[in-house]
Amino acid sequence: MHPSTFAHWSLSTARDLTLEAARDASYARKTSTRTLPAAQLKKLLDSRSERDVLEGLRRIVTMSYRQPPSQTLPFFTHVIKNIASPSLSVKKLVYIYLLQHAEHEPDTALLSINTIQKSLTDQNPQLRALALRVMSGIRVPVISQIVSLGIKRGVGDMSPYVRRAAALAIPKCYSLDPSTEPQLLDYLSTLLGDKQYFVTGAAVAAFLEICPNRIDLIHPHYRSLIHKLADMDEWGQLATLRLMMIYARKCFPRRTKKVKKVAPNTNAITKQKTTKGFYDSDSESESEQDQDQDQEMEEVAILDPDHELLLKACQPLLQSRNSAVVIAVARTYLYIGPPAYLTLAIGPMISLLRSASDIQHIALYNIVQVCLLYPELFVQHYSHFLVRLTDASHIWRLKLELQTLIFPHAPARVQSLILAELSHFSHSGSLDPGLVREAVRAIGRCAQSSVTSPKTSARCLKLLLAHIGSADAHLVAESLEVIRHLIQRDPENHRTTVVRLAKHLDAATSPQARASIIWLVGEFAGLNPENNIAADVLRILAKNFADEAEPAKLQIVLLAAKVYVHYLNANQPPEPTIPAEQKSSSLLEGFQDEDGFRDPHFQHKEEEMDKEPEKPHAIEALYKYILLLTRYDTSYDLRDRARVYRALLATPSSTQLASLILLAPKPVPQTPSPSETRKGYILGSASLVIGDEGGVGGIKGYEDLPPWVKEGEEPDARLREEKGTPSAYEAGAKSISAAERLDAAASSSKPVDLGTSPSRGLNGVGLGSGSAPRKEKTLDDWLAEESEETESEEEEESEEESSEYETESEDEGEGGRLMR
Repeated sequence: MHPSTFAHWSLSTARDLTLEAARDASYARKTSTRTLPAAQLKKLLDSRSERDVLEGLRRIVTMSYRQPPSQTLPFFTHVIKNIASPSLSVKKLVYIYLLQHAEHEPDTALLSINTIQKSLTDQNPQLRALALRVMSGIRVPVISQIVSLGIKRGVGDMSPYVRRAAALAIPKCYSLDPSTEPQLLDYLSTLLGDKQYFVTGAAVAAFLEICPNRIDLIHPHYRSLIHKLADMDEWGQLATLRLMMIYARKCFPRRTKKVKKVAPNTNAITKQKTTKGFYDSDSESESEQDQDQDQEMEEVAILDPDHELLLKACQPLLQSRNSAVVIAVARTYLYIGPPAYLTLAIGPMISLLRSASDIQHIALYNIVQVCLLYPELFVQHYSHFLVRLTDASHIWRLKLELQTLIFPHAPARVQSLILAELSHFSHSGSLDPGLVREAVRAIGRCAQSSVTSPKTSARCLKLLLAHIGSADAHLVAESLEVIRHLIQRDPENHRTTVVRLAKHLDAATSPQARASIIWLVGEFAGLNPENNIAADVLRILAKNFADEAEPAKLQIVLLAAKVYVHYLNANQPPEPTIPAEQKSSSLLEGFQDEDGFRDPHFQHKEEEMDKEPEKPHAIEALYKYILLLTRYDTSYDLRDRARVYRALLATPSSTQLASLILLAPKPVPQTPSPSETRKGYILGSASLVIGDEGGVGGIKGYEDLPPWVKEGEEPDARLREEKGTPSAYEAGAKSISAAERLDAAASSSKPVDLGTSPSRGLNGVGLGSGSAPRKEKTLDDWLAEESEETESEEEEESEEESSEYETESEDEGEGGRLMR
C-alpha cells in the first residue's frame, strides 16, 4: 500500500472512531438523565451482557441518590444477583446499592453474605478490602459475629490495604454489637503496632471512636506512632494529633524549675559581681549574689523526653497542605507545649488567610482564639488583618477584632496605622453601615485598653467626637455610646469632654444622640461644683422643651431632677417646727392640690412668701417650670415620671433618698472582645466557630480537654518501651532475606541465661533500669561467634592433649626411677 494511501486511511479511521466515541458520549449524557421504565431496567439488570448490567446499575444508583428508597427497592433482588459478577465495576455498584438498602431488606441482604465472604479470600487485595468494608457496612445485627471474623482475617492479611479496611471496620462492628468489644480491642491492639503508617492512622481513628480512655493500649506503641506521624495521611494525622494531646495531658505532668533570668546587660552585672575588694568578706558577697539570684529567677517548664519527642515530631506538619492539620498542630502546641513552640505555628496559621473564603473564615476564628491568650505574637503580622473592600461581613468583623486585640501590644507606628484605617472606615458613609458601626466600636475598644497611653486615648476620643455632627443617627449613637463608656471609666480626666459634648448639642439632630449628651451632662454634673454647666444646659433646653423628641424630654426631666437634688444638698433649708396638733391637718392640706401631689414644705414656703415676698432661687424655679411643662405633655411615660420626681423631692426629709436613687454611682461598663464568650472552646473545634448557638456546652459530642495529671500519679515511663519484633506482613510485604530469617529465629530461640537474677530480663538487662534493649545480632555476628567457639574448643583440646602427655611423661619418669 502506498504511504499516502495508508496515511489517508489512518486519518479516516481515527476520525470515524472519534465521531463514534463522541456519539456514544452524547448518548450517555442524554440517557443518563432520562428515567427508564421499571421493566426495561430489570431487563438490563438480568442481561448477560456486562455492558447492559453496568448501564442498569448506574441508572439504579443514580435513582437512589435522587429519589427515596421506596422507588428503588423493587430492584433489590435483580441487583443482588449480580454480586457474583467477576467485573470489579459491577461489584462496586452492587455494593453501593446493598449498603443503601440492606436495612430495608435485611432477610434478602443476608443471602449475599456468603458471596461477600468468598470475596475475602480473593487474590485481588482491593477486592478483599472492598468486601470487608461492605460486610461491616451492612446494618444487620445478626451478622456481627461474621463481621468480627472477617475483621480477624483482615488483621492478619498480607496486604496493608486490607488491614486498613479492617481497622475502619472495627467501629462499625462495635456500633452493630457492643458485646464484641473484647475481641475488637485485641484486633485494635495488633493494628496499632502495625508498621504501615496508613494502617496505624486508621487504627488510631478507630481507637478514638470505641475506647478513647484506654490509654494503656497506647503505651507500647507511643513512640512508633510518633515516628510514623509525618508519613500518615491527613486524616490519620488529625486523629493521631488529637490522641497524643489527650495522652500527653494524662501521662506527662507539668513540671517547672527556677532558672536565672537572662538580662540584656548580663556582662555588666557579672563584672560587678566578680570584681570586689581584697578585704571584702565572702559572706557579704554571697548574700548579695543570693539576693540577685532571687530577683532574677524565672520558672521554666521541664519537658519529659517523650513529651519533647512529640512536640518536635509535629513541626514538619506545619507545612501540610491541609489547613486542618496546621490548626491541629497549633492546638497541640497551645495546650501541651511551652510558648516557644507556639511561635512556630503562628506563621503557618497566618498563611491560611490566603486560602478560600470558607477556610479563611475558620482560620480567623482560630487565630482570634490564640490571639486572646498571646496577642503579642501576632503584632508583626498586622498587615494581614487589614480590611479589604472585597471582604465579606463575617471576615472583616474578625479582622477588626484582631486589630483591637493586638493594638495595646503594638508599637506607636502600628497603632497609628490601625487608628487611621479604623477612622477611614468610620467616616465612609457609602460603605456597609455595619462596617461603620463596627469600626466605631473598634476605636472604643482601642481607647479602653489599660495599656494604651493617654496620648493614644485622646486621639481615639477626638476621632469619636468628630462623628457627633454626622447625619447618620446610628453612627452618632454608637459614637456617643463609646464616649460614655470612656468617660465613665475615668470621669476625673474627662471633665472638659462633657463640656465639649454640651457645646455639640445644637449640632446633634438625632434624638438618641441628644438624649445621650443630656444624660452625660446630668450624670457628671457634680464633678466640679464650681464650674458646673448642668444648670445652664437645662436653662437652654427648657426654651425648646415642647419641640424635643420623647427620648430627649425624658432625659431633660431627669437632668432637672438631678440639678435640683444638687441644689438641695448644697442648701439644706431648716425644717419648720409644726405642733403635733397641726401635723395631721397640715399633711392633709399639703396634699390637697390640683394635681394631687403637693408637699407641706411648699405650703410652708408659700405662707412665708405671703408674709415676706421673696423671689425663689433660679434652679428651683427652673425645676418647677419643667414639671409644669410635663403636666400637659401627650406622653404618658413622661407625665408619670415627672409625678415620681415631684413626689420624691416634695419634702426636705426625702432629699437623702432622692440622692441615693438619682445620684447613685453607675458601674463602669466593660466592652470585652466579641470572641470572649468562645474563649472556653478548644482550638479547631466546631463549637468554636458556632459559639453559643450550638448550646451552653458546645454542640452535641463536644469534649473538653482532660486535666493535667498530677505529679507522682503519671504512668511509668517504662511502659512506653517498644516490645516484640516485626513480622513479615508488618514490614509492608517486603522481601525478607534468609539471613534476616535466621537472625529472627535465633533471637527467638535463644536460651535463657540461668545465671542471671530473676529481676533481670532475657538480655541480662534489669527491668527496673531505664536502659534500652541490646542490639540484635546479625548473621555475620553469629558466624563470627561460632568460629570463635570452634577455635576456643580446639585450643582447649590441644591443651588437654598436652596436659595428658605431660602426665604420661611424668608417670614414665617415676616408673623408670623405680626400675632403677
